[in-house]
Amino acid sequence: MGIEIGIELLTLIMFGSLLALLMAGLPLAFVTGGLACVFLFILGDAQSLNIVPSRIFPLMTNYQLSAIPLFIFMAAMLERAGIINDMFDVIYKVLGGVRGGLAAATIIASTVLAAMVGVIGAAVVTMGIIALPAMLKRGYDPKIAMGSIMAGGTLGILIPPSILAIIYAVVAEQSVGELFIGAVIPGLMLSGMYILYVLLRSAINPTLGPPIPIEERISTQEKIRLIGKMSAPIALIAVVLGVIFSGVATPVEAAGIGTFGAFIVAAIHRKLTWPTVREACLTTLKASAMVIWIMFGATIFVGLYVLEGGQQFVQDSLAATGFGPWGILIIMMIVLVVLGMFLDWVGILLLCVPIFVPIIKAMGPEPFGMTDPNDLVLWFGVLYLVNMQMSFLSPPFGYALFYLRGVAPPEIPMTDIFKAALPFLALQIVALVICMFFPQVITWLPNLVYG
Repeated sequence: MGIEIGIELLTLIMFGSLLALLMAGLPLAFVTGGLACVFLFILGDAQSLNIVPSRIFPLMTNYQLSAIPLFIFMAAMLERAGIINDMFDVIYKVLGGVRGGLAAATIIASTVLAAMVGVIGAAVVTMGIIALPAMLKRGYDPKIAMGSIMAGGTLGILIPPSILAIIYAVVAEQSVGELFIGAVIPGLMLSGMYILYVLLRSAINPTLGPPIPIEERISTQEKIRLIGKMSAPIALIAVVLGVIFSGVATPVEAAGIGTFGAFIVAAIHRKLTWPTVREACLTTLKASAMVIWIMFGATIFVGLYVLEGGQQFVQDSLAATGFGPWGILIIMMIVLVVLGMFLDWVGILLLCVPIFVPIIKAMGPEPFGMTDPNDLVLWFGVLYLVNMQMSFLSPPFGYALFYLRGVAPPEIPMTDIFKAALPFLALQIVALVICMFFPQVITWLPNLVYG
């Protein structure tokens, strides 16, 4: 028989060793999975090791998760076909004449990109390679330029088809389609807030974001011709999201349609070659494998913690703080923000959601001014997505900061990249607060669609 350890001490040891190993730079997937097996061995007996296959198998056979490689593949194909370069080019030429127009163009392009790409790194790196030199060349303030790239790039976590939303729906046993629709308005709201911020700052101080010189601007006919060039990828996005929202197809089927569509779009752009397909397949393999391994590791880790009575411990601890339901929700949000500074988003999801969702359900919809329990879970899910978007921008370990560092000119110091992220982080906090205190922002559209 294994050793008996009190749950308080166990919590400290499990999460302490997790943080220590992550700080040492070991990959999350193997840290969580490895630690879980070690603790299983110490705490339990030979029987309890059966938790490993029993937690992993449902993930391997989960139909919803097959949307992930499909969406990643669709994004990789579109990226290889040069669609993203074209898109920035179009939006940039259409908006270039406005003060701060290029930064706004970057955010709009990122928003459209987010609707094609469920993965964050791709968006930040791609925009960093294309948009950053374009803005710096035209005398943009580096902070505004970098901030708009990082903020825009993280919209992919929120705007469907988001990979995070798919995993969340699987873990919280929710409908992927509802979560997608619930995230649309908050996603567009954030995108709008970023654009407004950039345009206002540039209007007040034109040296931050000067308009492009007259000789680079183009006529209205040219603009119409350019927008025509973008019709194929935009039609593809419209079809994919349209079939999900109208309920014609499940997100997995929609991902299949999207992947097929990506081949057609690549063919139209004369980029459908064997190397393109191969590269896209490799990207997909790496990205999906990483996500699924993290899921395996974290789900065993949390499974063991819940088995040892962790769920009850967290619930009692939160109740003991004496805060009401709103207080508990705010604590949860703060915990997610703090974890977001150190951990990977999939890891946070698998560590927190299985513990938090039952607590939220237990509090019921009434204290939050709702009547329908489904609305409550949906609302919490989208709050979680909005919160995770902050984790990408929050120093010291925000992923977007490092993605951008990889492609920014070497003479820009890391501190400037941190500073560039801060105003956008503040906007995200405002958005999170709005979504918390006005749940209709999230629940209105899904109720409209699903009645």
